[in-house]
Amino acid sequence: QVQLVESGGGLVQAGGSLRLSCAASGRTFSRYGMGWFRQAPGKEREFVAHISRSGSSTHYSDSVKGRFTISRDNAKNTVYLEMNTLKPEDTAVYYCAATTYMPTATSEGYDYWGQGTQVTVSS
Repeated sequence: QVQLVESGGGLVQAGGSLRLSCAASGRTFSRYGMGWFRQAPGKEREFVAHISRSGSSTHYSDSVKGRFTISRDNAKNTVYLEMNTLKPEDTAVYYCAATTYMPTATSEGYDYWGQGTQVTVSS
């Protein structure tokens, strides 16, 4: 089992940047594929990005491709989401998630979730 804690959210102006972190407990972090999802008020949770266990493979939603970068540091048990050129439509609660299988773009593919961190982008 793994516990996930997100941090780094906040209020930023459009065009700005934020870096989210997700710290995982336990010594087997490198065994988990990791994903980032987000949920805006009144909307369903949506996929943002995922990264393989080694970090060699990444995948992004079309809405963030070219602006966001997912990475991980297995020595620090942490996955990151670097967000640049933020837009008001990026406003949401951002969640990290872990899976013992290959990471996917569907939330059903993940076994563990963090509590989320709020990102608000003002226009």
